[in-house]
Amino acid sequence: MEQTKTPMEQELEFSKDLLPTKPEERNWKVGNFFSIWMGSVHNVPSYVTIGGFFALGLSVGQVFWSIMIASIILSVIMVLNGHAGTKYGIPFSMLLRTSYGAKGAILPGVLRGCIAAVMWFGFQTYAGSIAFSILIGKLWPGYLELGGEWNFFGLSLSGLISFVLFWGMNVLFIYGGIAILGKFIKLLSPLVYIVFGGMAIWAIKLAGGITPILHYTPKGIEGNSVIVFLACVSAMLATWASPIVNVADFTREASSQKDQAKGQIAGLIITYLLFAIASIALIVGSEIAFGTPIWNVLDVVERFDSKFAIAISVLTICLTSLSVNITGNIIPAGYQLSALFPKRITFKSGALIAAVIGFIIMPWKLMENATSIFIFLNIIGGLLSPVAGVMLANYFVIAKRELNMKELYSVNGRYSYKDGFHIPALVATVIAGTISLIGQFVPAFKVLNDLSFFTGMILAFLIYIVLVNRRLIASKKVQKQEHEDLVKGA
Repeated sequence: MEQTKTPMEQELEFSKDLLPTKPEERNWKVGNFFSIWMGSVHNVPSYVTIGGFFALGLSVGQVFWSIMIASIILSVIMVLNGHAGTKYGIPFSMLLRTSYGAKGAILPGVLRGCIAAVMWFGFQTYAGSIAFSILIGKLWPGYLELGGEWNFFGLSLSGLISFVLFWGMNVLFIYGGIAILGKFIKLLSPLVYIVFGGMAIWAIKLAGGITPILHYTPKGIEGNSVIVFLACVSAMLATWASPIVNVADFTREASSQKDQAKGQIAGLIITYLLFAIASIALIVGSEIAFGTPIWNVLDVVERFDSKFAIAISVLTICLTSLSVNITGNIIPAGYQLSALFPKRITFKSGALIAAVIGFIIMPWKLMENATSIFIFLNIIGGLLSPVAGVMLANYFVIAKRELNMKELYSVNGRYSYKDGFHIPALVATVIAGTISLIGQFVPAFKVLNDLSFFTGMILAFLIYIVLVNRRLIASKKVQKQEHEDLVKGA
């Protein structure tokens, strides 16, 4: 006997993966959210970023507070943009429609869920595979010499094997689902504290104690400018532009608003506190001890004497790379491709397609030119912060936290707007994104680009509210005029 479909499923043009999470399925507690973003904090690119802050001339105190202020702002934004996911159980790709319209959501959705996610997936998989090669190489030295001079488009045989193995580990999580991810991050949590805490202690001892580190004076330019300090805070936040936008993909699993709020705020701030201590100790301590700062944590690991310490450290770095890849890239890509082709692609098939494309683009070739990569990521960050601004403005100011689920999942519901596009959202995103990035090309606007995250989010937030309110006022005037004309005609 054929099962009777619910009213929502009867009107639905989407796969079941995009339906609201049922209340009984929402079982993520404080602990899940406390540890979910650890991999996004403790990874190789993050440590290199802090090295850049010292190169700008920031003092130890300024670097510490730039990290902590960014963590506080980040945790608040993550909780706010995750509110709708917890309240309604909807994924990011559906929440996006409430701001941009059914068709208008394609632009920001593709930027976040496809282009940014696939590119980042490739980069992170390659970075994780390098750590994987180091781990295997320490246990089996001959591994790194496999294949001799043979290479696959510039990648050695051992490098290719490591990439395929690490890529395969990522793909396994696609079929394991969100429940497996929750168990994985619980396992990762204590390892992160042990390994990176141990690295910090090692670096402090290497420098001769905490006092030399606290009194360290950077050799770069003077970093006491307020703009330079705020630019560093903005840079920290810009690297989170993608997770900020699609955080609903995770908060839809939350058992309550209190759980997701407490977990994210405590988890991000405490994790960043450890990160601040570890990154400052490693970078400054290595410069005091060796005369040059070590910004790559893998270079630090290779200086350890114990093979066990090397193995557990590299394994943890591999796991953090895996964690950030799953949470930041695979999951949003899967949901977004499912939303773009609802009748043909499910979450799992969408995520697998993204993973395959992430392999095909050969990220090891793209990473040969670091400049082009960071320009690309800066552009994506400059465009996604306005998307977050529009989403927050729509949900909290315009909709006042009230969404109509039947209309959202209807083919021609209110969130289709005009022909599927909500013009104020698109206009606000384009204007704010352009202004936040124009400083790359016009020196006079450089400060706006230095503060691109703040520029993009704040401008989009304000522009969207102004445009929507103007439309509402104009609409009410038209309705009033029509009513008056009707009365006169009667």
